[in-house]
Amino acid sequence: MKIIMLGAPGAGKGTQAKRLADRLGIPHISTGDIFRANIKNGTDLGKKAKAFMDAGGLVPDSLTLELVMDRIGQEDCKDGYVFDGFPRTIPQAEALESALTAIGQKIDFAVDIDVPDENIVNRMGGRRACLQCGATYHLVYAAPKKEGVCDRCEGSLTLRDDDKPETVKKRLEVYHQQTQPLIDFYQSRDCLVRVDGTKDVEEVFLSILELLGV
Repeated sequence: MKIIMLGAPGAGKGTQAKRLADRLGIPHISTGDIFRANIKNGTDLGKKAKAFMDAGGLVPDSLTLELVMDRIGQEDCKDGYVFDGFPRTIPQAEALESALTAIGQKIDFAVDIDVPDENIVNRMGGRRACLQCGATYHLVYAAPKKEGVCDRCEGSLTLRDDDKPETVKKRLEVYHQQTQPLIDFYQSRDCLVRVDGTKDVEEVFLSILELLGV
């Protein structure tokens, strides 16, 4: 089964993508992981990506697609994969569709985890991260035993810049402009399923499994 996870930053698509991949026994694939693996292993594609990243630029869509297609050509992807964070734009989705068609594949499902912006701002504003060990908490869903103190190493907890309301709102604006059109794209391909992402993590997961028929 070949699946794409869609959803705004903070909607929980990464968490659900990992759980889904584990349940189905297929790889969870994010472009960040692909970049890091290729750079670490010193592949030709990794060297090309590193050159763009070192220069402070974005890796071009054409190279990103090359890296993605190289990844799904590996043996562990023969039964499918779960894309997390790719494609992000319509041009990427169109290029992916063409590349998959060329090798006789297509996306089976695009899963949209739908969460209102207001919920995301509140959800991410409750996150706290440890400055020392990197552990993460949430004031509502996974609070530390002692306020402001990490359970693991007793380091100080802080609200990261990425999780501040003003930053989250900007990220959501970018998402709505660039990525939300993908919902219409995959709906037109008759492979979009939508799930209410405001529910409990386990409820969301069970809803996804039901929609996929697994």
